[in-house]
Amino acid sequence: MRLKDKVAIITGATSGIGKATALLFAEEGASLVITGRRPDLGKIVEAECNLKGVRCVFAEADHTRAEDSRRVVEIALREFGRIDILFNNAGIVTSGTAETTSEDVWNDTLNINVTAVWRMCKLVLPHMRKQGRGVIVNNGSDWSVVGGKDAFPYVMSKGAVGMMTKAMALDYAREGIRVNAVCPGDTFVDRWVEKGYFEGSNPVTVEEAIREASGYIPMGRFGKPEEIARAVLFLASDDSSFVTGHLLLADGGNTAQ
Repeated sequence: MRLKDKVAIITGATSGIGKATALLFAEEGASLVITGRRPDLGKIVEAECNLKGVRCVFAEADHTRAEDSRRVVEIALREFGRIDILFNNAGIVTSGTAETTSEDVWNDTLNINVTAVWRMCKLVLPHMRKQGRGVIVNNGSDWSVVGGKDAFPYVMSKGAVGMMTKAMALDYAREGIRVNAVCPGDTFVDRWVEKGYFEGSNPVTVEEAIREASGYIPMGRFGKPEEIARAVLFLASDDSSFVTGHLLLADGGNTAQ
């Protein structure tokens, strides 16, 4: 029960890493506000968390919309009276080079992967400052610390998340607020086998995705959402009480090459 009596907001929690983190936080005793754009899936995750003996509230939200983000924070304060943890998980994956990236893809990538992260931080920080403590965990990427080919807009956005994390950590270190980022490598989520994981890509089978991963990831496999969730839990809990401004890589050794 490492998060007993804590209130956490998790964005993009209807599937993948966000869902796995919500379920783990619930097991660890946190009260939750979870968000996503798919209410059918959000209500399922809400129910699964509530079955673990905590209170979880799903809020449908598109975090590219400022009013949606404000409403999520208002719900957390109305329902629970405080905000102890923010996990900025919502994001998209985009591909292309500097030349092939369209204005729309550039703007969409910035809006959800960078601007929405900053906005949620800006909204919760005043409440954490009043409390005298709080934790923010941003979802970066192994491409927050190294470059990658044909993923220019995504790499750019995740690099920005890394520097945003460090800058905020320094600004609020004396106020009891820690800011870190989890930086996953390729993690086996639904999008790997859905059309459009990368712009214009074709669907792949589970077998094809696993075979591809075994060729370039040192550990020979994708990460699991539950493994990334445990890294998020470490950063969100008092287990990491002297850790701030850190980018925690969970990438199967990919950036060690």
